[in-house]
Amino acid sequence: MLIAADKFKGSLTAVEVAEHVTAGIRKARPEADIEAVPVADGGDGTVAAAVANGFTRHEVEVTGPTGAPVTAAFALREGTAVVEMAEASGLQHLPPGVFTPLTATTFGVGELLRAVLDEGAHTIILGVGGSATTDGGAGMLDALGARLLDRDGDSIPWGGGGLRELVSADLTDMDPRLKNVDVVLASDVDNPLTGPKGAAAVYGPQKGAADEDVRLLDDSLTHLAEVLGAQETAASPGAGAAGGIGFGALVGLRARFRPGIEILMEELGVESAIERADLVVTGEGSLDEQTLHGKAPAGVAAAARRAGKPVVAVCGRLAIGAKELKAAGIGRAYALTDIESDVQRCIAEAGPLLETLAGRLATEQL
Repeated sequence: MLIAADKFKGSLTAVEVAEHVTAGIRKARPEADIEAVPVADGGDGTVAAAVANGFTRHEVEVTGPTGAPVTAAFALREGTAVVEMAEASGLQHLPPGVFTPLTATTFGVGELLRAVLDEGAHTIILGVGGSATTDGGAGMLDALGARLLDRDGDSIPWGGGGLRELVSADLTDMDPRLKNVDVVLASDVDNPLTGPKGAAAVYGPQKGAADEDVRLLDDSLTHLAEVLGAQETAASPGAGAAGGIGFGALVGLRARFRPGIEILMEELGVESAIERADLVVTGEGSLDEQTLHGKAPAGVAAAARRAGKPVVAVCGRLAIGAKELKAAGIGRAYALTDIESDVQRCIAEAGPLLETLAGRLATEQL
């Protein structure tokens, strides 16, 4: 059996999911041969998944989304670095209940990329998601040497709100090492930078942006694209990822966009592990409509279907029907709410409940 599941957000990391599913299966079927490859789709938990699969963890102090220092991690193996933007500029670095939609910066992501370059990386997988920011990646570009100036020739303020003051942009003096690095923008969303499906409109409210803030941020991101002369890139898939840092990566880092689960499955060896398996167990906290659009379980299931291997899933809650599961290549889903109706208890006791659920899965599938 191969366990290739993502995190249960708010409850268990992907590594912990694999541990609890393994424990539950072993209790029910001690003879089972189990391989675990924790997966991620580019969002939070991506570095941890890489480390669990043989990458080395490195830590560095960078600038957090509010300007205060934070400790951020990246993963490195044989010249390939996995960088998770949320490590530097994620919502987890904001004080509880505090949002800074107009001023949060991605400056720390640029510092994190500089640290990766210092380690000699020649390939960078930039996983984006879980951001506190909507600055179009301007802070990241600033940290890497871009000159984003106001009418007085001074650097513009950090954050999406500061983009209103942008008069000129010069990317020619950015870190020269970037010219020799392959940067992959790994994301589970393909939103454009602006408009009704853009970074501000779709994700701004999750970061504390009121209606007037969303309009201001969308206008500011539009202005950024105009000053950079990159309106076409702003319409590209992934440009709106993580508050528009996707746009900054496409324009300033010459990144190429790929669905996060695809590139990470390659780097983590998921497809070769699927070939060795008789049954694949995938999953995440909530199996819902979003799962079907680029999330990790859908990617794993698609790879398993190509290999002719059956797939089942574990999850906290199941919000799609059997027809949708089948279309995604998942034969059956096992949800914590099947055995515990109290959602809060499912969250608080996810580990033990998942072991019980995995035991049921093993009894029925093996």
